[in-house]
Amino acid sequence: MLGAGVASATPGGACGPATVQYRIVGADGGVVGADWTSQGGFRAWDTVPGTVEVRLAPGQKVADGCKYPVSLAEYTTEGPNWQTSGRQTMVDKATVYLTAEDVAGDDAKRTWQKLAVKAPDCYGQIDLYGDDVAYDGKTGEGHGPAPYQPDGVNTPYHLIAAWNGGDKACATTPSDSPTPTPSESEPETAPSTPAADAPPTEEKTPQSTPKPSSTPTTTSEVPPLSSKPSVSPAPSSGDGTRPLAETGAGAPVGLIAGGAALVIALGAGAVYAATRARRS
Repeated sequence: MLGAGVASATPGGACGPATVQYRIVGADGGVVGADWTSQGGFRAWDTVPGTVEVRLAPGQKVADGCKYPVSLAEYTTEGPNWQTSGRQTMVDKATVYLTAEDVAGDDAKRTWQKLAVKAPDCYGQIDLYGDDVAYDGKTGEGHGPAPYQPDGVNTPYHLIAAWNGGDKACATTPSDSPTPTPSESEPETAPSTPAADAPPTEEKTPQSTPKPSSTPTTTSEVPPLSSKPSVSPAPSSGDGTRPLAETGAGAPVGLIAGGAALVIALGAGAVYAATRARRS
């Protein structure tokens, strides 16, 4: 059993990362392979992993209300290891949420939360990771990109451990569109041959982009379940400054119009008075 760090728990009760331990149990409830461990990495299976039990490592202080999602996902692949896995297709997924009650202690006989997925019958990969996202290549909330070694898509995130194996290729779904056949009415065109005096064409070897060879990194430290962001309040217009101009039904249109009429009347009276003075 590996030593565990202390989960972050601030005096205010905030949730920090925590260390997860796991073990594989068989149909009879007996432990298969190593007992409780936080050891990560990719492993080749001799037999397909069965049920996986998970818990939080001992010695951690986890605040009340903190939840740590742990998922187990099974994929079909194109090969028996990460380097040959190619395109992966999610077949099954299970998720549990660990809390302060799942921190290991002296109670050796207690039961722990279990994860189980369908056993692959061909090349496959099983991932144990620390969140509840389905990395199945779909879009929308709760989904993420599917693992794809050729393009370096190293999902799932927060990967704790992974297993690869299988001894045969998975069945592929045939294409719905038939392969086009050449038309009988079109004669075959003979391949053109270069002129005898033409210099030979220099063949250029295309540069290939190196593919990632290392397996994705793993960690036993997982983040807590994140809460959804709160809705931002609408911006307030009451900032203490007066607007430059007001329009609409709430603006003092009548008052402004009345003032303008009064100014015009006064001006007309002044012009009339000046005219009479010159005539007299």
